[in-house]
Amino acid sequence: MPNNVLALPDSLASLNALSPEDWQSITADEPMAAAAWMQAAAHLGHGDAQSILGQWLLDGHGVERNPQEALGWFLKAGKQGHIVGINMAGRCFENGWGTPPDAFAAVNWYRQAAHKGLEAGMYNYANMLATGRGVRKDPTAALEWYRRAARLGHAKSMTKIGHFYEDGRVVRRDVEAAFTWFEKGAHGGDFRGQFNYASMLAARGQLQQALEWLKKVPLTATPGYKRLAGEQLVQSPTPEFQAVGRQMLESLEALAP
Repeated sequence: MPNNVLALPDSLASLNALSPEDWQSITADEPMAAAAWMQAAAHLGHGDAQSILGQWLLDGHGVERNPQEALGWFLKAGKQGHIVGINMAGRCFENGWGTPPDAFAAVNWYRQAAHKGLEAGMYNYANMLATGRGVRKDPTAALEWYRRAARLGHAKSMTKIGHFYEDGRVVRRDVEAAFTWFEKGAHGGDFRGQFNYASMLAARGQLQQALEWLKKVPLTATPGYKRLAGEQLVQSPTPEFQAVGRQMLESLEALAP
């Protein structure tokens, strides 16, 4: 049992009585012990526990990775209206985690999460609308959903809005507006926003500031984005930018089997 403080749950009533601090203590516990507790809670039908267990099954946190079982728990949580479970079911169907990819099903789950007010659901639904995957392409509706998510502080959506202004999609092209949105995304912690903000700073001659933001990118970027950014940076005429790019690519080589 987690930290020898909380016994394994035996009822939904006991789970509903837990404080946020209790949940934090459980999730921070030794992974196998925490996973055993979460499995017990999930089997009792608690939506939070089902969604957390689903994520841990995707990640292999305290349990063996099992994407198919993860999807099952997300669906259980989603069917009782748990918005994180709803959104994660969409992620599974979009990416083919534990199921064949199904863009139509992904859109259905994302739409529900978006309308229930989850900013990540809004972002994911907007992505599908912007690209026309599983739904009729509608960049105007996509931008509106990005805006809704951004108003809730969603940094990735802020970066997406920046691209709309940068490209002149739906809205009139406005480089200053793009700069502002990329800046917001960067400060919100989105690695894509950080890269785009750095690029615009460099174009304005603010090389030192740009360099500081570029150094933040690999801290949270996905391997694929690090490769893309690294390959671009090594082609830069600025030696300091080239060095950051080489570091990104070398870090990927170090992880290769």
